Amino acid sequence: MVKYFKNYLCQNLYFMFTAADFIPNKYTSTIENGNFEWSAPSNIALVKYWGKKDNQIPANPSVSFTLNNCKTITKLGFSKKSISTSLNVTNDGFSFDLLFEGKPKEDFKPKIQKFLERVEVYLPFLKDYHFTIDTQNTFPHSSGIASSASGMAALAMNFMSLERKLNPEMTEDYFYQKASFLARLGSGSACRSVKGNVVVWGNQANIQGSTDLFGVEFPYTIHENFKNYQDTILLVDKGEKQVSSTVGHDLMHNHPYAKRRFAQAHENLDKLIAIFENGNLDEFIKVVESEALTLHAMMMTSIPYFILMKPNTLEIINAIWKFRQETQIPVCFTLDAGANVHVLYPENVSEKVLQFIQDKLVVFCQNSQYICDKIGHGAIAL
Repeated sequence: MVKYFKNYLCQNLYFMFTAADFIPNKYTSTIENGNFEWSAPSNIALVKYWGKKDNQIPANPSVSFTLNNCKTITKLGFSKKSISTSLNVTNDGFSFDLLFEGKPKEDFKPKIQKFLERVEVYLPFLKDYHFTIDTQNTFPHSSGIASSASGMAALAMNFMSLERKLNPEMTEDYFYQKASFLARLGSGSACRSVKGNVVVWGNQANIQGSTDLFGVEFPYTIHENFKNYQDTILLVDKGEKQVSSTVGHDLMHNHPYAKRRFAQAHENLDKLIAIFENGNLDEFIKVVESEALTLHAMMMTSIPYFILMKPNTLEIINAIWKFRQETQIPVCFTLDAGANVHVLYPENVSEKVLQFIQDKLVVFCQNSQYICDKIGHGAIAL
């Protein structure tokens, strides 16, 4: 069995553990009903995760900035089935109602059902309760921002809050590690939305505690240049993606450039260790923009191939390059698996960059829409 590093030190030695360590022993307490509420943010990867193995294990490590404003707020109501009044029981024995912004959302239910099936072995109480999951996003619906990371992270935090009631001896470290582990089983990148402002996911030899099982806070020095970093998200295309991320990840299995790409991700993550320490923004820009373009290059060279960038995506990229060359202001871009552009820049140049966005880039956004965000710290109990 493949072994993983546990995220804490004891006498300078790492303990080794596997996913089986997240299977609980007998619970020591009981609870009949109640509710919890958590918010969890989205995140934007700097080194991209693209390609995965079985059980949501990443083919390469990644690192992300946790966002602050773009988040999902999820309230979880629960009651023991014996006293529940309106059950919605699936064939597999799970019982839940799903609301989005207070209204039933049937088309979201299959994804939640699949998540529950994946995590049941780690949360054996799931079939004992009827759940009401009421969720909403702070960013506009159909804004083109993927909500799976924030949504699954928020749901995982709620389930862990219930498990902590059943096991009051649970440590804080275990609580957050398992929440990230569970979130990953719902949506891979969701594990980077649980805790920390810079989060690493995936085994990386030079990053202590890194693991494929869950996201960990970046453990080394982060220069003041990266504190309160800004991310303005330009909404180029708010429609659904032509190809789902799941399909895109699967296309990496037989990709002709996959092996080199996975090696490149490790190399770029190593570069960021030094960059985060010395604050070199020029080198940061090189890594981040290269990673964004490489992600899309993988899509364009897979079989079948696809292009998720739009003409206005390229217009924005070229405008950013021109602005940076003319002003020497350290602004750069990154992309997710879609057409929208994340404009990244230090807080001390915010006024000039926002003016540039309003003067030159808004014209390329659908309905002139963009969202101002910045680095955040992870999920919050409400």
